[in-house]
Amino acid sequence: MFGVLEGTGFEVIEPEFEGCFVGHVRVERLWSGARWSEGPAWFPAGRYLVWSDIPNNRILRWDETDGSVSEFRRPSSNANGNTVDTQGRLVTCEHLTRCVTRTEHDGSISVLASHWEGKRLNSPNDVVVKSDGSVWFTDPSYGILMDYEGDRADSEIGSCNVYRVDPDSGAVELVADGFFKPNGLAFSGDEEWLFVSDTGITHDADGPAHIEKFKVGSDGKSLEDRGVFASCSAGIFDGFRLDRDGRIWSSAADGVHCLNADGVLIGKVRIPEMVGNVCFGGPKLNRLFIAGTSSLYSVYLNVNGVK
Repeated sequence: MFGVLEGTGFEVIEPEFEGCFVGHVRVERLWSGARWSEGPAWFPAGRYLVWSDIPNNRILRWDETDGSVSEFRRPSSNANGNTVDTQGRLVTCEHLTRCVTRTEHDGSISVLASHWEGKRLNSPNDVVVKSDGSVWFTDPSYGILMDYEGDRADSEIGSCNVYRVDPDSGAVELVADGFFKPNGLAFSGDEEWLFVSDTGITHDADGPAHIEKFKVGSDGKSLEDRGVFASCSAGIFDGFRLDRDGRIWSSAADGVHCLNADGVLIGKVRIPEMVGNVCFGGPKLNRLFIAGTSSLYSVYLNVNGVK
């Protein structure tokens, strides 16, 4: 059909997915030329998106006003996950430095997290900022397993965990452990639940390929009631985001999987290459940006992302 990119489209698995998109809407390829795309983050004030090309050691920038793509930062210290904090600043996970950094309004870069209990982090992967200003991030070992996305090194911590950076003291606190490879993470719209993917199957045939769900404690920082929310049926759940109705839109090997609030796979946005991460953007947060392996895609949906 005219206007349809080969290998793209909507796949309805459960009828409820039909209300998530408009029938004539098409997936768009906005740019191509990366080695491994990750960490898209939308900046509403500037109407642009940044995302990481990890092996090429750069952060790219797509401008909504004219469709142009430029290099936002190079070298990027093999940047991976990105997000925007409550003050509109870029927060980035860096494999090479094994740090979480923040780009200040004047362009300078501050280190938010580099160690836990005196030991270097492994390679921070994905990051989110809670409404109280705390920074939450995952720390698997992908960036130190090989030289392709960082520097090969041994883990000083000896485990892969989820951490929180306190907004007042700046202390790095361990909030969840027991993972193989913690990867993507996101809060529900009311911030009562935290979702974390574990992609341990990438390096262990018997490892997990699922998303876990945690209840956030009354103190706003402890986690409890841990359980598996959903398992991936095609590859792994790498990065994901939630819409305002509690659905999760997650990367997978065959595109983007949409899970309802009960963890049931209700549909897919087909992409002709493995997807690394997604985010909502546009003035109404109804445009899903999709970081495929080599390309940046987008599609307009009939849902809105969590602000």
